[in-house]
Amino acid sequence: MRILVVGAGAVGGYFGGRLAQAGRDVTFLVRTKRAEEMKAKGLQIISPYGDFTLHPKTATARQIAGPYDVILLSVKSYSLVGAMDDFAASVGPETMIVPLLNGMRHMDQLAERFGEHAVLGGVCMVATEVDADGRIRQLTDFQSLVYGEVDAEITSRVRKLDEAMRDAGFDAAISENILRDMWRKWVMLATIGTLTCLLRGNIGEIASVPGGADVSRLALAECAGIAAANGYPQSGAFLENQTARLTAKDSKLTSSMYRDFMKGASVEADTILGDFLERGRERGLVTPILQAAYASLSIYQRSLDRAKTAAN
Repeated sequence: MRILVVGAGAVGGYFGGRLAQAGRDVTFLVRTKRAEEMKAKGLQIISPYGDFTLHPKTATARQIAGPYDVILLSVKSYSLVGAMDDFAASVGPETMIVPLLNGMRHMDQLAERFGEHAVLGGVCMVATEVDADGRIRQLTDFQSLVYGEVDAEITSRVRKLDEAMRDAGFDAAISENILRDMWRKWVMLATIGTLTCLLRGNIGEIASVPGGADVSRLALAECAGIAAANGYPQSGAFLENQTARLTAKDSKLTSSMYRDFMKGASVEADTILGDFLERGRERGLVTPILQAAYASLSIYQRSLDRAKTAAN
């Protein structure tokens, strides 16, 4: 399969790098500057499973000449509209778009642009970041990717996709219910993002202060309540597991949104928290902790946007 990885950042660079390392036919769709960096330094990955450097194929939007079999989409949500323009020429009648974005809003955007048939669901679980030297650094040892048809049917094309993804250096599997899995991850991300960004610390620091663990439980209950109201109730086992994770005093866990926030970078507040919050409001739910976190991050993002505008 010809695989086009859109974005060579923390997520796309990691999974695309693993696929390329395993001998898959991978091309990275990147900006000119990033293509030049990868040509000069290669794609460098620092991982508990072993460090490696590759010099994979790259292409810019103008160099896309025809359709690919798979598009692994790994941009931030605020970059999605521009990315769709960039990879549009790579979408053919049988192309599978596998988005690894957070939240659910992107599913409607992709289906509206390219048709429902082209869009699969996808969930990745990995903690990675791009360091000051442009290397992709894996922060923990978990690394998984699941994918599937939106209607949960196990089609022949998904089986072919599965063949391409398996045995490539990370855990890969077809999901029996990809929308359920996407909502589960959304609950996780919204909860951890709410807590770390609102309270300005990692999970262990939050759990170690008076009342911190109680706030964590309340935030999880708010987010799980929104999912349930939208038709995706979370299992008791999942909630017990998350409660244990969110109240562990020795935990160093943070969210990618918190790490972006601490770097002074743009955050995905609208898609991870704002859209989630709105889906709760539409069903009459009151979620004050989530609302406070979203308001705080919105103030931060607006200030950041004003500074960027002034600089230009």
